[in-house]
Amino acid sequence: MKMKQAPSVRLIILGFGLLLIGAVLPFVMVIRLLESTFLLNFVAATSSIGGLTVGLIGIVQYDRSRRQDRD
Repeated sequence: MKMKQAPSVRLIILGFGLLLIGAVLPFVMVIRLLESTFLLNFVAATSSIGGLTVGLIGIVQYDRSRRQDRD
């Protein structure tokens, strides 16, 4: 992996982590391990949307850097 691709891979990993948090938090609230509060619901929704956005940005950057390497 080239050094140009390292930041984009980190963004993809960060996006996946945020998406995972956004999926696990509601599940934990549904099985009542954590009490459902407005703050936890907000964190879950924000991390899910943020993870999707950050992951997509990372994928686009990764694809652009791979296309530049081919040319």
